[in-house]
Amino acid sequence: MISRAASARAALLARAPARLPSAALAALPAVRAPQRLMSGPAHGGSGGSGGSGSGEQPKPGPSALQLPLMLLAGAGLASAVYYWWAARSPSKNRTTGPESAHEGGPTLGKLAIDPAEPGTTVVFVLGGPGAGKGTQCARLVQDFGFVHLSAGDLLREERNRPGSPYGELINTYIKEGKIVPMEITIALLRIAMSKSGGKRFLVDGFPRQMDQALKFEELVCESKIVLYFECPEEEMLKRLLKRGETSGRVDDNIESIRKRFETFRDTSYPVIEYYDKIGKVKKVSCLNPVDKVYAQTRRIFDEMFK
Repeated sequence: MISRAASARAALLARAPARLPSAALAALPAVRAPQRLMSGPAHGGSGGSGGSGSGEQPKPGPSALQLPLMLLAGAGLASAVYYWWAARSPSKNRTTGPESAHEGGPTLGKLAIDPAEPGTTVVFVLGGPGAGKGTQCARLVQDFGFVHLSAGDLLREERNRPGSPYGELINTYIKEGKIVPMEITIALLRIAMSKSGGKRFLVDGFPRQMDQALKFEELVCESKIVLYFECPEEEMLKRLLKRGETSGRVDDNIESIRKRFETFRDTSYPVIEYYDKIGKVKKVSCLNPVDKVYAQTRRIFDEMFK
């Protein structure tokens, strides 16, 4: 007769996923059928103490040892199924990339970021490296009372700040032409906004990828427009190499510049395309002389604040 323990094991195996690896099934502990506590029928006689009756002794259930084995068998199968499924399913909670930590460097932890004050105006200023964003922003500050915040300058200042827990990490990313983890950049921008006491901000060189844009607008405030300075890579390369002769910046060299161009094409330009589809992008060509470029730029802001 098949014992109840063996029947339970057979039922568990029957419900297991068809694709469960045989190794997982093999790991399931075998449960032996419960042993009879008495061999043969018990008859009341001289050998018994229960009187003269001749009825059969009731069949015993699982012993105290066998019941835990049955439970362990079920738990073992459930664990095997879970780990088999988890190994084949993409985890939504896995952290990939530099947002959690840079190998060999500090972890980011949680950086507190407060929303901006009501009535704050933020303009994202984008363009390839060497497009002339900083030059145009300086003139907008004079004419429209903006505070100019360069994401790159803030990162370099934090890198050089004595005791900064992120200095080494930032330096590595800048030198390799990669994008610094957005938590650091957004936190630095928000701190600078608070310290300035202003309400109008030109955020230069940010956002450099889509998740930065969405996270900034979620945590800080929505952008008013995206000012995009268009410039061919050949022209930007010429400008950057010229600047590198005196700037002393670790990223003003041919290798880093080409990596920055590649990063801009792959991660920053999709941000421009996204905002362009919702009507927020204002484009300005940077091939003209500086004054002509600013004349075109100023018209955009005259229209915004009229």
